[in-house]
Amino acid sequence: MRLNQLSDNPGARKARMRVGRGIGSGKGKTSGRGGKGQTARTGVAINGFEGGQMPLHMRMPKRGFNNVHRLSYVEVNVGRLQEAIEAGRLQAGALVDGAALVAAGVIRRQRDGVRLLAKGEIKEKLTLKVAGASKAAIAAVEKAGGSVEVTAKPKPTAEAAGDKS
Repeated sequence: MRLNQLSDNPGARKARMRVGRGIGSGKGKTSGRGGKGQTARTGVAINGFEGGQMPLHMRMPKRGFNNVHRLSYVEVNVGRLQEAIEAGRLQAGALVDGAALVAAGVIRRQRDGVRLLAKGEIKEKLTLKVAGASKAAIAAVEKAGGSVEVTAKPKPTAEAAGDKS
């Protein structure tokens, strides 16, 4: 085998379409671009342009805003925790936090914290340390003999903030 004998597998490299090579080629004359006008020429950028009329995306009303300080929690149901215990990836009775859930493969990443939700059933005793938890999830874990420590600060309500209305 020599360098001049090397070749690709058949069909590995597709030849580009040669346009403007006569009507017999199927891509002659206008080269697949249709008739005259702006789109037949190079440098066309008309997506969303409506010929000078106010474009649809500018006619629609603006709504809401994106909060740059919003936290993104990973949601975990108590049923998923029970599945992980049964599969032997989590230890019953041990402290379970975000890092332990990532190591067990229950979640892929922690983001801004883990929020515990109540879907499913838990039978084992667990000590959980999470950023947030629903009341039903806390009740389900405590019913099984475990405990939940919520680390995130609760949002201030109108009553707690001393609403002066």
